[in-house]
Amino acid sequence: MTRPTPDALWAGGWYRFAHRCDSPNFGPRPAGAQIDLVVVHSISLPPGAYGGDEVQRLFTNTLDWDAHPYFQTIRGIQVSAHFFIRRDGALWQFVSCDERAWHAGPSQWRGRANCNDDSVGIELEGLEGESFEPAQYEALSALCAALAQHYPIRHLAGHEHIAPGRKADPGARFDWALLQRETGFPPEWFPAPYA
Repeated sequence: MTRPTPDALWAGGWYRFAHRCDSPNFGPRPAGAQIDLVVVHSISLPPGAYGGDEVQRLFTNTLDWDAHPYFQTIRGIQVSAHFFIRRDGALWQFVSCDERAWHAGPSQWRGRANCNDDSVGIELEGLEGESFEPAQYEALSALCAALAQHYPIRHLAGHEHIAPGRKADPGARFDWALLQRETGFPPEWFPAPYA
């Protein structure tokens, strides 16, 4: 069996093995953006509920704000991530990786601000501080490997690392050491104390 070449995995920034669900919440990356950072997030809507289509609806501006009381607290926000990995490992893509998704907000990492400009945002279905499923780590590590074959990825961090004090996801129970082992990336690509 012939393995796909890196270019065969991507078409215009879209990953071949992801379910495509286009979000309107994106824009162009600035000139000179390096796309060298992966930002890991966690999300569930409403918090702690898994398996519905609310995350897809949020990222495509079609969420029914009246469907749950929690949704009133985020009413009207327009956000996106490049990818979303469900508890069972199913992978969704909302924005081409060649474009700038709206996932990081005010942020800074490796001496640069505005992490949306040069990062790929990956949301894991889950709650900050809770564990994630083996299928999610498997999908995440495969995706990170594919990203690093196509883009100059050299940094991985959580939302909590790029926006400390403002964000706490994916949280203390996210296993960075496992991700490092599964990807085989150098430890220094990861946030301390994993580096």
